[in-house]
Amino acid sequence: MALMQTLVGLQILLLFHVLGTTAAQSIGVCYGTVADNLPPPKEVVDLYEANGIEKMRIYNPDPSIIEALKGSNIELVVGVPNEDIQTLATSEPSAIQWVQNNIQTHINYVKFRYIVVGNEIMPNDQQAQFISRAMQNIYAALVSFKLHTKIKVSTAIKLSLLGSSYPPSQGSFSPSSYSYIKPIISFLADKDAPLLVNLYTYFTYIGDPNDINLDFALFSPSNTTIKDGKYEYHNLFDASLDAVYAALEKLDAPNLQVVVSESGWPSDGGSAATVLNAKLYYQNLIQHVTQGTPKRPNQALETYLFAMFDEDLKGPAETERHFDQPLPQISHLQPQPPPAPDSLFHHHLRCPSSPCPISLPLHSLAYPNTLYSPPHAHPPQPPCSTVLF
Repeated sequence: MALMQTLVGLQILLLFHVLGTTAAQSIGVCYGTVADNLPPPKEVVDLYEANGIEKMRIYNPDPSIIEALKGSNIELVVGVPNEDIQTLATSEPSAIQWVQNNIQTHINYVKFRYIVVGNEIMPNDQQAQFISRAMQNIYAALVSFKLHTKIKVSTAIKLSLLGSSYPPSQGSFSPSSYSYIKPIISFLADKDAPLLVNLYTYFTYIGDPNDINLDFALFSPSNTTIKDGKYEYHNLFDASLDAVYAALEKLDAPNLQVVVSESGWPSDGGSAATVLNAKLYYQNLIQHVTQGTPKRPNQALETYLFAMFDEDLKGPAETERHFDQPLPQISHLQPQPPPAPDSLFHHHLRCPSSPCPISLPLHSLAYPNTLYSPPHAHPPQPPCSTVLF
């Protein structure tokens, strides 16, 4: 498993080099730190730079990470932890202090892109009543330091805030979320800031595997097509994102930009969570983001892959610990002696739907420009003409 994960990671790294400037400018990688086995931040920054990754998302203003970014060209998306939101909403001086300590002090050396006030807060969460005000106070603090034209303030939502998403044109926020999401959308539209959306087709798929084709969730060719008026959908990612755009139109924000602030596929720990499925998803996502969606075609979509490393302290679901496919750890990138021929061309994997192993030439993973096309990484799915999600 470790060897396969390393080779998959190396292949994803190579994609950043071969896909060109547009893809590189569209793609960032999330850097979560809920783990006890991570390399030092400076080595992580070096890894981003060595592979042309120009954007990083972190979930709190970790001083060691911000320090490591000084002098780099990486744009930073920094989070306000959920537990800090109430204080920042109820105390303007606290918001000013937060911006001064974490942003203004470093502004000459670090390229801040967004401040993300809260991650995946739901309407019934205790922090929900404070989030809009916290965003306003953080923005006001940026104004006081004359930084509001350089850094946008937003929040990151879950796709489950939608009450309807099928067909995509009928996308709308659930009635129970209106009082929560409306002030947020109004603020973002007024400040010309994007809405950040964490979009995981994996979780949509495992929530309804009987009606959703796995290939459709992985961007792989399939018999599934959603026809919605003049639009056709051939993957779940586009259908989900266009449902968000439709929901924004219903809140009078038809031109609001959306940033995909997290997207990924786990390599272990659950149904359809395999190394090869993760490889397919990340590969296809990276190649897809420059195309836009049927509703907003030819618009490169700013997207953040989740995540830089496995986070072994996350949970409770086992899959939460296995989202490290885009990048291997630093030591994996050091030059290694060539493997013996047998180990290079034959590595036995166990097919998730069969007790018999399959023999997979690993050169197809380590060297993606070869013509070899690996077998399906998952059981064949029956044809499906419509998808519910």
